[in-house]
Amino acid sequence: MAETGTPKTGPDDGRSPDAPDSEAPDTEASGTEAPDTPRAPSDAPKPSWGRALKATFREFLADECTDLAAGLTYYAVLASAPALLALVSLLGFVGDAEKALDSVLNTLSEFLPKDMIGIVEPLIENAVGNTGAGVALVLSLVLALWSASGYVGAFGRAMNRIYDIEEGRPIWKLRPAMFAVTLVVLIITAVVVASLVLSGPIARSVGEAIGLGEVAITVWGIAKWPVALLLVIVAVALLYHFTPNVKRPRFRWLSVGAMVAIVVTGIASAAFGWYVGSSFSNYGSYGILAAVIVLLLWLWIVNLVLLLGAELDAEVERSRELNDGLPAEERVQLPPRDTKASDKKAGKRRDAVAEARAVREAAARDADG
Repeated sequence: MAETGTPKTGPDDGRSPDAPDSEAPDTEASGTEAPDTPRAPSDAPKPSWGRALKATFREFLADECTDLAAGLTYYAVLASAPALLALVSLLGFVGDAEKALDSVLNTLSEFLPKDMIGIVEPLIENAVGNTGAGVALVLSLVLALWSASGYVGAFGRAMNRIYDIEEGRPIWKLRPAMFAVTLVVLIITAVVVASLVLSGPIARSVGEAIGLGEVAITVWGIAKWPVALLLVIVAVALLYHFTPNVKRPRFRWLSVGAMVAIVVTGIASAAFGWYVGSSFSNYGSYGILAAVIVLLLWLWIVNLVLLLGAELDAEVERSRELNDGLPAEERVQLPPRDTKASDKKAGKRRDAVAEARAVREAAARDADG
């Protein structure tokens, strides 16, 4: 989509700062102005699905979402190591640390070749064993929170590009909001991973530690899958709703875009597990390298479909607005959460352009004189 929000001026656009924006939608001609607040869901007309789908793929390419997904993959990898240490340390508190480590490694062995497990296992054992479970838990939680906050921040910037809006929230408002989202998403991710790890001996060990019987452990073995799915839905909903600088009409637990992203992620995850488990078990060091590449590819695909789902939600909303007579030819007409930071940035750009113009005009006068 074309960049909007605060108009950019300067030498690159060939216009003066005071020139009118001829490319802006003509709200007077349309007879309907963009709303200052989101419409109520009951007031929203139905979207044109064909137009929305076509625009989704067009804007997905225009916004360079493949590159944005690569950046998100970097932050996801950066946060994975401390998150794994935090999980092992946390399970060690509520159960047998040795069984917790074995269960985590057994779960990883379903997706990674044996040679890679042989590399990962001593690293985790040394990290937990040398510092103690308590210190390892605190350090890994801090590192995981810091690393994951980078991911959430990058996701918010990608969402702002998708919605064609500049980040207008000041730093004192943006950082706490992003850290709050990070904390909740990190907890959800840890619970989802723990739900996959809590099976067999480790589930019984944890169940005995907190006083659960055999029936409860059996029920957990069945219920953990829908629980994990519900938590993933919540995490995606939080990322879609709170990271961009736009006010949505309402909080949606499962939007159309989120549904597409979650389904494709599930398919990609199943394919990743099958491919790694069947292809890389007997290839030695080549298997390790191939597994790392495929793991990065899987993370990239996950982030790619998350951005695709966000594009779909944006275009569905834009289609509704067009059908409602709003001037949404170029961008979604959702109001920003805040404009203080973007207004300040625009003022600095205007000052820089004015200063550069003064230098140019002074040089022209000197040349004429």
